[in-house]
Amino acid sequence: MEEPRVKRPKISRDEDDYLPGNITEIELHNFMTFNHLVCKPGPRLNLVIGPNGSGKSSLVCAIALCLGGEPQLLGRATSIGAYVKRGEDSGYIKISLRGYTKEEQITIVRKIDTRNKSEWCYNGKSVAKKEVLEVIKKFNIQVNNLTQFLPQDRVCEFAKLTPIQLLEETEKAVGDPQLPVQHFALVEKSRELKKYKKAVDKMGDSLKQLIALNAEQEKDVERVRQRDELLEKVDCMKKKLPWLKYDMKKIEYLEAQKREKEAKKKLNEAAKMLNEFKAPIEKQKQEKTKLDDQCKRISNFMNENIKKRNDRLQKENEAAVQARSKYKEIEDLRREEACRKQSIIEAKMKLADAERDLQNLPAYEPPKEEIERLKSQILELTSSAHQMMQQKKEKEKSLGLMKTTLRNCVDGLKDMENTKTKLLHALKKSGAEKIFEAYQWLELHRKELNKDVYGPVLLEVNVSNEVHAKFLEGHVAHYIWKSFITQDSGDRDFLVNNLQPFDVPILNYVREESGQKAPSEISKQMHDLGIYSRLDQVFDAPAAVKDVMTSQFGLEHSYIGSDKTDRKADDIAKKLGILDFWTPQNHYHWSVSRYGDNEMSARVEPVHDSRLLLYGLDSGEIENMRSRKNELEKLIADAEEGIKSLQIQQRLVEDEAAKLQKQREEMVETARREMRKRKDLESCVEQRKRKLVSLERSGDIETAVDKLIEQAARSNIERLKHAIKVKDLLVEAVSCKWSYAEKHMASIEYDAKIIDSEVNLKEQEKFAYQASVNLQNCQQDVKDYSQQLLAAKRNAESIAIITPELERLFLQMPTTIEELEAAIQDNISQANSIVFLNQNILQEYEDRRRQIETISAKLESDGKELQRCLAEIHALKGSWLPKLRNLVSQINETFSRNFQEMAVAGEVSLDEHDTDFDQFGILVKVKFRQAGQLQVLSAHHQSGGFQLFFILFLFKISLIVPLGWLMRLTKEWTPLMKERCFSN
Repeated sequence: MEEPRVKRPKISRDEDDYLPGNITEIELHNFMTFNHLVCKPGPRLNLVIGPNGSGKSSLVCAIALCLGGEPQLLGRATSIGAYVKRGEDSGYIKISLRGYTKEEQITIVRKIDTRNKSEWCYNGKSVAKKEVLEVIKKFNIQVNNLTQFLPQDRVCEFAKLTPIQLLEETEKAVGDPQLPVQHFALVEKSRELKKYKKAVDKMGDSLKQLIALNAEQEKDVERVRQRDELLEKVDCMKKKLPWLKYDMKKIEYLEAQKREKEAKKKLNEAAKMLNEFKAPIEKQKQEKTKLDDQCKRISNFMNENIKKRNDRLQKENEAAVQARSKYKEIEDLRREEACRKQSIIEAKMKLADAERDLQNLPAYEPPKEEIERLKSQILELTSSAHQMMQQKKEKEKSLGLMKTTLRNCVDGLKDMENTKTKLLHALKKSGAEKIFEAYQWLELHRKELNKDVYGPVLLEVNVSNEVHAKFLEGHVAHYIWKSFITQDSGDRDFLVNNLQPFDVPILNYVREESGQKAPSEISKQMHDLGIYSRLDQVFDAPAAVKDVMTSQFGLEHSYIGSDKTDRKADDIAKKLGILDFWTPQNHYHWSVSRYGDNEMSARVEPVHDSRLLLYGLDSGEIENMRSRKNELEKLIADAEEGIKSLQIQQRLVEDEAAKLQKQREEMVETARREMRKRKDLESCVEQRKRKLVSLERSGDIETAVDKLIEQAARSNIERLKHAIKVKDLLVEAVSCKWSYAEKHMASIEYDAKIIDSEVNLKEQEKFAYQASVNLQNCQQDVKDYSQQLLAAKRNAESIAIITPELERLFLQMPTTIEELEAAIQDNISQANSIVFLNQNILQEYEDRRRQIETISAKLESDGKELQRCLAEIHALKGSWLPKLRNLVSQINETFSRNFQEMAVAGEVSLDEHDTDFDQFGILVKVKFRQAGQLQVLSAHHQSGGFQLFFILFLFKISLIVPLGWLMRLTKEWTPLMKERCFSN
């Protein structure tokens, strides 16, 4: 009796039958084949069925891209801009997810455009992609996990998953979230465990070898130690040798100190005698100094007397000058009086002449009204000229703008008429925003390249036929037109590094000398059906460019036909085996199924107009630009004529204003001249009146003369007083001169006595000097012996510092230098008599001993780490492995039950490898015949389609697969399946 089927645990759903994270609505706009689409998936199984090219895969692509996937995930285009519908500039994808409650709705929008730019929105707000990925991660949505999301173009990749990879993807898709984390930790810990085991084993072997080597060399090491003891004794003796030399230097130093004391005693006795000779000389010098001071004071007094006499003589001279000047002033006053009387007569005559001229001057009235009238006329003309100048400036400004517009218009017209510029404009308009900058950069750096570089490709391709241009542009991907093609890997790397900011593809062309199959020629049968050329034959381009386009897009396998070909399209595919050809109206393309059933599907697309190869502005636009240019030229000519007319009018007005201004200035100048003439005459009359009054006011001359005579008498009296004072000063000077002579003679006598005493003093100083030199020599000897002593001590201390132990050893050694050197030589001879082959044996022995200690410590440490790592692995494994076994057991039950329902056998098991956790995997075994054995599912035993079909039953999760392929697979397996296989 058949055992009852084990039921799967029931998933709890809310009233709306949706689970958290389910897609409730998908909205597409200008995405791949769709203009606009809105669909609302149900809470359980959703099937999308339709013919090839109807947009099934487009829907799958939209789900992946909106839920955080990248274009590379889908295996189709590599850039997001390629998913915008052809002919449009931008589009968007909007997906609504069910939240944790029925009321919570999550909306994710991804806006894309042909410039490969994306903008993300979450619940109507613009956010970064990182926030969207965090929301998706909460619901365990993994579009990059092939066990959860399987794009059509990655079916083969999924079929190639190894058991190890299958386990990893299974843990991520349906297991506990901690399972992959724990698995990764176990893999790392197992690698760490292997590393510690290997290190422990290696160090154990090394330790045994080192211990054995040291045991073999112990006898030789003992002989080396005996030799080292002798040499050590020699070293100890050598340490005493410098100390003996130090003792000798110390004795010499003490003798030098004794000689220094005796020299110092002699010097002190000489200094005492010298002081006894110096005392009387000092007394005589003091007396002489007193006399010199008295002479100096008398000399100063005499100098002061001379100064006073000179001062009195100077004052007497000044009084004489003043008296003479007074007499001269008396004579001048008498001459001036005669001149003053003559000046009064002349002043009265000049005053009468000036008054007569002022009375005879006619009266003048300036024409004020005429001047004001001219002023108003000048202001009106100036204002009119200013207005004309403003009008001219405005017209000149407008003319400048029109000329700038004309230059821009001419430049734009040139660009429109330039083919290369038009093509670059076409690329820029199609999404390559920085193509001009990229092209200009390449032109500037061509000399730095190793070989020729072509690009953009659109500039290198020449198509003479308009229809062929449509075919070529429709067949070749858009990215190729803005690409740059290099012929050297170094050039490619150079361009990739420098053109990256301009967003242009870099392709490297490598010529293939062999292995290329010659393309088919146009046969007579093809001609009969209207085919007259291949797509690679209708355009010209450099060889590298042409080879890249042909190899990338199979141009040699795409043919061009006529209307006749369009009518017999089905016959061409069946009779000639041509799977890609173009007609004036359509593009036909047949594709063979990638899943092994050799089924062919056709796609027919209308031929679209060329947007790049035959890009050019409409003739109407060029004519509009030309008419605009002619219109601007006419406007500029009119404006220049108007400016010239205004300039002439302005000049006429300014000339008239200048003429009136000159007339007004002449009137004003005449009025000023007449007024100035009258004022000058009036000023002259006033000045002459003042001068006459001044001359008449002069005082009485006799009074001034008497006053000057009195002043001259006072000056003569002052002269007499100064002469008497000079006589008194002369008497005083004679007395001082006599006293100075007496003091000076006494000072000369003291000089003679001092000279005699100093002769005797110099003899005594000579004896003192010799004693001082002797003392200095003794001090220098002491200093030299002291330095030698310090040097000997430093040398001895540098060799050895005397310690109690070393002092005890020194007492056992010879006490003289000669005996000590002989003992050193004897010990060296004994040490040299001990000979052994390996000079470094002791060093090697000690190094090996230290190495043994280090390795032992390291071995103990690594052993502890090994135990710790093993404990951590057991703890992690105890948590991870039971959960994994339970998960695999549940998958096995479901998988086996489903296969039993199809009359075949299947089993899922966990492939365990003790502590080699990186080798754990999931083995899927299947059997299709009653008599056969279970075999592991692999590409060597089953086709990729069969593998994927079994995997669908293996996981039973939200797996998205290509429905077109699934329908063919279902048809193949209809006899083996039951209807309830799709019930979930």
